[in-house]
Amino acid sequence: MLPADSDNYMEFVPVIETQNLNLYYDDFLALSNVNITIPAQNITAIIGPSGCGKSTLLRCFNRMNDLVENVRTEGKVLIENKNILEPDTDLIFLRRKVGMVFQRPNVFELSIHSNLAFGLRIHRMLNGKDELMHAIRSGLEHVGLWDELKGKLKNNARSLSLEQQQRLCIARVLILKPDIILLDEPCSALDPISTLKIEELLRVLKKEFTLVIVTHNMQQAARVSDYTGFMYLGRLVEFGVTDMVFTNPKEKLTENYISGRFG
Repeated sequence: MLPADSDNYMEFVPVIETQNLNLYYDDFLALSNVNITIPAQNITAIIGPSGCGKSTLLRCFNRMNDLVENVRTEGKVLIENKNILEPDTDLIFLRRKVGMVFQRPNVFELSIHSNLAFGLRIHRMLNGKDELMHAIRSGLEHVGLWDELKGKLKNNARSLSLEQQQRLCIARVLILKPDIILLDEPCSALDPISTLKIEELLRVLKKEFTLVIVTHNMQQAARVSDYTGFMYLGRLVEFGVTDMVFTNPKEKLTENYISGRFG
């Protein structure tokens, strides 16, 4: 499904595309015939009521669903025209290219420095201490934490505020130089002021990265995203430019959800 007004947006360059995507947990159909085309260097929000398949769809984009028992996927998920559901897909490379930020900050019980260096060492991306320090500084600068933390890199990351921890998790993803960042309700554990700071960060990051965010907060989707998809019972009901989806939805089901008639 292309955005409703994609013909009017010449900058629309697809980076993720699903074709007839179905996903089963055992015999339960969690995603039904999902066709979506997500543009590069924009923020795409996926909204819908709890249990509608938002996070399941998001996890298809880096095959995190593979970690769940008895999952079966049909159809295609194309990233830069390569079907990542093929059995020969290098999942380590895929999950570096398509990074993920989770609902709650998942910092390790380690120093700030070790948290940021962890992925770089796993992927053997750097050769020396100077390169490592440059990457750490770059990651923290991207998320606006370098000035706050440059003298505290040996401190335990769990000592940071929740907002700082979530920024640190985003920096940990950025350091691996992904093309796409998936965010699964990244602000649900944060207070309103911290939420607005993370949203401001996402607007900055979209200049360099493609962002896909799952959110239960419709106001957040309206504030931060360029495109919005509405899901219901495993189906993608509507997808389009955010302003159009929220002000002039094409589907009655979308209108009912946005207006608060259910959810």
